[in-house]
Amino acid sequence: MLAPTPDQYQRLNEMAQAWSRCQAVMLEASPGRNPHLEVDALCFQACSEGGVESAGRDYLIGALISPVSLSLVLFPVFGSAAAPVEGERRAFELPSGRYPFVAEVLEEGLWLWRCELLGDLSDLESREEGSRLAQRLMDKVMSPEQAG
Repeated sequence: MLAPTPDQYQRLNEMAQAWSRCQAVMLEASPGRNPHLEVDALCFQACSEGGVESAGRDYLIGALISPVSLSLVLFPVFGSAAAPVEGERRAFELPSGRYPFVAEVLEEGLWLWRCELLGDLSDLESREEGSRLAQRLMDKVMSPEQAG
């Protein structure tokens, strides 16, 4: 995996801010809201050739943390990429297995594929704990499935 470029980091920050604006009412109203957490895009990587089998090199992959959830996100590398239909569902093959994603169009030219993995982060006591959780998530997701 490759680290995002400075321009891609800027776009990831814009995406997290737009997602926060779109979800503001839900985030405020959620009874399990964790006041220690904010919306943030964490641990994003550029997919290398074949790194995400059904996504290819068209996406950055990482974690989106919020006061109420931790999600796996595929974010288009190129802002000019055509957005899918809001709510469209698609499974992506990642090194650890197949994950179901839903398309979310945040605003003109800003969209993502999101797969919520944890819907309760109320036990985290700091942003640092959230960052460590996101890192562990990405390590597991991007490690090949172990044959058992």
